[in-house]
Amino acid sequence: QVKLVNSGGGSVQAGASLRLSCAASGISVGDYTMGWYRQPPGKQRELVGRITKTGDTNYADFVKGRFTISRDNAKNTVYLQMNNLKPEDTAVYSCNAAFLGTNVAWGQGTQVTVSS
Repeated sequence: QVKLVNSGGGSVQAGASLRLSCAASGISVGDYTMGWYRQPPGKQRELVGRITKTGDTNYADFVKGRFTISRDNAKNTVYLQMNNLKPEDTAVYSCNAAFLGTNVAWGQGTQVTVSS
């Protein structure tokens, strides 16, 4: 059974940093494209960024230079390091595993709240 568990969210002030985790079981994160998504209150879910099997990363324009996705194959965990957080980053953040364009699993999400 594939399972992704998100953790690391919280309430912080603008300018702070958080690191979110996506711990996987049932799959090896190095074999999948792992994505981070977020859903702001009242809005649709949007892609934050991805890390591919080869370790390449890409990010949405609104987080470039502030957020970094990394992967620890030994811990079977993917991370989202978020720096210089802004109030508009407030959202539920979830990770996703995809293989050949097909979604395999989603994390349950973790709330990030940024106050000004």
